[in-house]
Amino acid sequence: MSEFGVSELIPVLQTAIGPVILISGVGLLLLTMTNRLGRVIDRARWIDAGYPDLPEDEKGQKRAQLGVLWRRARMIRLSITLASTSALFAAILIVILFATALLQLEDAWLISLVFVICIMTLIASLLIFIHDINQSLVALRLELDDGDLNNR
Repeated sequence: MSEFGVSELIPVLQTAIGPVILISGVGLLLLTMTNRLGRVIDRARWIDAGYPDLPEDEKGQKRAQLGVLWRRARMIRLSITLASTSALFAAILIVILFATALLQLEDAWLISLVFVICIMTLIASLLIFIHDINQSLVALRLELDDGDLNNR
């Protein structure tokens, strides 16, 4: 094994910039997702706090709203988990890039596999997040439903 110098390190650093940027972007997505989760939880708590005092004819609608909020909270949690997993695999990718360079290994298949897992978990997270955004319209419809919503 030959000596590993700075000149050999520079291309590895340049290659590692991509996953670092990905981690930064996922961090911003996680911030957005955790904010949405907090709002869903706060809304569910607000509805639940007033639930016992409601007349019986309004409890069904509030129960439906709580059901939608519960499903949304679970979707956002899954989206956060997948986004975090994506960031984790991006960090693992950086370690693998440096380890393969330092040990002078040619493991392109391992680097490719970790990168694909990273991107696939990010894609899954974003798809679930988009589904949550659509579900928020269902929650809004339930909240605004006065029997005449379709005619608006």
